[in-house]
Amino acid sequence: MDLATRALANRLKAAVRDVPDFPKPGILFKDITPILADPTLFHEAVGLFIARHQKSEIHKVACVDARGFLFGAAVAYGLRAGVIPIRKKGKLPWRTVEREYELEYGAAGLAMHEDALQPGERVLVVDDLLATGGTARATVELIQQAGGRVVEADFLIELTFLNGRKALAPCSVFAPVTF
Repeated sequence: MDLATRALANRLKAAVRDVPDFPKPGILFKDITPILADPTLFHEAVGLFIARHQKSEIHKVACVDARGFLFGAAVAYGLRAGVIPIRKKGKLPWRTVEREYELEYGAAGLAMHEDALQPGERVLVVDDLLATGGTARATVELIQQAGGRVVEADFLIELTFLNGRKALAPCSVFAPVTF
């Protein structure tokens, strides 16, 4: 990371609020709502992802339910790309492809509309946080199943002690804030 990106990452990290025992006892939740509430920080965070992919020829941005929607849609707008909502099973109104995955605190499933992308389209995955990598891995698999090419998986925050990056190999991963 260059100096400007590192300085921004430090400001973003300082704004993240720890919420103990959420969503269940023993979990230390990393709350990004202070970043969302600060117009300058939010703008700079989104701008970081846009600048990173300005020349990447991104066709679609896959935004992961729910906080990934906040960053991903803004990034897609800045890149003039389409948006693919990746939702929890049962939340999309059209025919879907689905994947089951493990969370750091349970199991879940994700879905994507089966016609969300055309084969060969270049897709950027955006979410707020990389933990164990289960959600991100399921997202990458959904995109690949539909014939998309994942350019990179970008997260605002990475919990490095959970080794989620390993679950995404060989996919390229970017996360400016690490804990």
